[in-house]
Amino acid sequence: MITMKDVIREGHPTLRKVAEEVSLPASEADKKILQDMLEFIINSQNPELAALYQLRPGIGIAAPQINVPKRMIAIHVTDEKNTLHSYALFNPKIVSHSVERSYLDTGEGCLSVDRLVEGYVPRYSRITVKGYDIEGKEVKLRLKGLLSIVFQHEIDHLNGVMFYDHINKHDPFKEPENAVVIER
Repeated sequence: MITMKDVIREGHPTLRKVAEEVSLPASEADKKILQDMLEFIINSQNPELAALYQLRPGIGIAAPQINVPKRMIAIHVTDEKNTLHSYALFNPKIVSHSVERSYLDTGEGCLSVDRLVEGYVPRYSRITVKGYDIEGKEVKLRLKGLLSIVFQHEIDHLNGVMFYDHINKHDPFKEPENAVVIER
């Protein structure tokens, strides 16, 4: 079971590396890691389990955050329409995106960042992601709103990018041009 002690923190070199593609069909070991990542995110949202195992609540995690430099992400989040989305993907890739931007009104946080980093994080409003589920089946997702932001945050981890790299250094709360605010 993954716990917070398995989550590496900012400053660790793995967080700044570009993760390797997962060879498909995925090995049993890689499938187990991906399944454990999803279980961790789900457990972190359960108040009793989070308290018992001292888990910080999260809505997504990327394999590099547990010091596994492979292209795997797990996301478990309820969108603006109160629909639950749960994904565990190998080799996710943004294949297209909108010109229009969006950002979370609360800013973003990260399980690998223990400090508060304030500021708006500009993201694409809409993206199309392709990847492979735990069984190796290709998945194509058209995403917008909070879900789009979460996927971009996690895919950034696969490319060695942290959310705060996107924040305007001179004016952290400058609203990105041509952007829609996503309320959280």
